[in-house]
Amino acid sequence: MKYSRPPLTFNEQAEILLKRGLIAEKEVLIKRLQAVSYYRLSSYWHPFLSRDNTFKSDTTLEDIWRRYTFDRHLRLIVLDAVERIEIGIRTNLIYNFVHEYGPFGYLKNENMPNLLSKDYKRWLDFLKNETKRSREEYVINFFSKHGDQHEWLPLWMAGEALTFGMLVTFFRGAHKSIKRQVSQQYSLAFGVLESWVRALNTIRNICAHHSRLWNRELGDKPIIPLAKKHPEWHMPVEIKNNRVFGILTILKYLLGEIAPQSKWQSRLQRLFKEYPEIPLKQMGFPKGWTENPIWKQ
Repeated sequence: MKYSRPPLTFNEQAEILLKRGLIAEKEVLIKRLQAVSYYRLSSYWHPFLSRDNTFKSDTTLEDIWRRYTFDRHLRLIVLDAVERIEIGIRTNLIYNFVHEYGPFGYLKNENMPNLLSKDYKRWLDFLKNETKRSREEYVINFFSKHGDQHEWLPLWMAGEALTFGMLVTFFRGAHKSIKRQVSQQYSLAFGVLESWVRALNTIRNICAHHSRLWNRELGDKPIIPLAKKHPEWHMPVEIKNNRVFGILTILKYLLGEIAPQSKWQSRLQRLFKEYPEIPLKQMGFPKGWTENPIWKQ
């Protein structure tokens, strides 16, 4: 079926929402639509709709806007945690790799046995291109001193250019022994940590692209540690992996290992106090979640 809807003016968009029962001053509504866009804001008003696609009684623009601003603040808090964790895992992965294979061991596909040659080549080409583009002082200094002998940076330098996505590729490609050494830093099985890194990369992309996070159903679900070794993930409340609460618990756990001095949890809980109307259940928060040992630490 051919799509035939014409574009609407901001005024026309506002008229549609007001006719559907949204309580708002028209001029304020138009300014909000100009700032955010009808389509983006629609994902935040969806929970306020009745079956006939009209707004539930007493739904105001402020109700919807607070959902939107809550989500924006949540994304910033999540990004802060992801940044610290990304740097921490990257540091440990590079450290263990170079102590096993040397500073230039990453130039051999055999040292990344879990990557197909095409995936390895794409990963290596990325590092090469980023090195050529770089104007970092440490890159310039290295090649001014060692450029007659080396076309590539040692990994502890080159690794600074890795995006989170390329870090995922690096972790996935590393030998099991390397993964195990890195994962032991966080008292985790390497399969669990690998799934976490992959899931956090997805979450990072959601946040970086300003997409809705707060009540999202996760597509790339992280593995929850087994109860035998990690009972805190199962008792007194079960941590599930399909909603944002699972991701937040992963962030809290890893920050406890990487940055135990962080006040990240306090910032998160202040956000919840600022927005008491947010239904945490839709984020996957179970009853009694504050009694979970990970969150009590």
